[in-house]
Amino acid sequence: MKDKKRAMGRGLGAILSAESKATVNSATDEGADKFVGNIVEVSLEDIYPNASQPRTYFDEKALNDLAQSIKNLGVIQPITLRKDGNKFEIISGERRFRASKIAGLETVPAYIRLVNDQELLEMALVENIQREDLDAIEIALTYQRLLEEIGMTQENLSQRVGKERSTITNSIRLLRLNPDVQNAIRSGEISAGHGRAIISLEDAESQKILFEKIIKNNLSVRQAEQESNLLKNPKQTAPKNKTAIPNNYKKAEKNLADILDVKVEIKTSANGKKGKIVLDFKNEAELENILSHFK
Repeated sequence: MKDKKRAMGRGLGAILSAESKATVNSATDEGADKFVGNIVEVSLEDIYPNASQPRTYFDEKALNDLAQSIKNLGVIQPITLRKDGNKFEIISGERRFRASKIAGLETVPAYIRLVNDQELLEMALVENIQREDLDAIEIALTYQRLLEEIGMTQENLSQRVGKERSTITNSIRLLRLNPDVQNAIRSGEISAGHGRAIISLEDAESQKILFEKIIKNNLSVRQAEQESNLLKNPKQTAPKNKTAIPNNYKKAEKNLADILDVKVEIKTSANGKKGKIVLDFKNEAELENILSHFK
């Protein structure tokens, strides 16, 4: 009964034969058609992680939750592997691979790709941008690697990942932040919008001052941008208090500012029945970023 349950649990495809593992290494080899486009079961012992994987941290609780799901339902989405002799290197799906090991599985369903190393790296990086919940710094590092190691232009990268060029440019700029600020973004202590407000300052001391203010006073992205402007123009006085608006409008301002990464202001008439929303952008890149949300 136990063997029957195992077979049903992995019944998405056939187990790789020893001959296939030994002889099929490229798309021109005999039997390659059995790999390409098909789902096969691969022993976990034959799989090793991709050294080019941009994700370096895997939440232990999330892995255990996924392992429990795999115990109950099996691996619903196959992982993707590159054949490397008798072994297989992960292109995408390392979380599922790790969770499957925790769940006690012996094999995992997989798509096998027969590709060269550059294609492997590109697929792994693009796959992570599109499917994994990477933090803003990991995404920026991934963009940078695609530009530097694969040799993509920003235009090609924009088309490949389906993002505006301005979005990619603004993302990569975050890598100019000092390590403390980058770590705060990675941990969720501050947002990428806060990071962009900080990087708009040219000198390291001003960046440090703004970062500490954001943490100490729990500033919103909009407030951080205002503080950034004051640090750029020390003689400029703090903005005057505008006419008070309802709390739900204030919340809407903050939500929009966080989404669009620009200053947002809701202005209302004296009776509060009419008003307008003002989006404050500093350059063409920020305007393109705003417009990309409405396409």
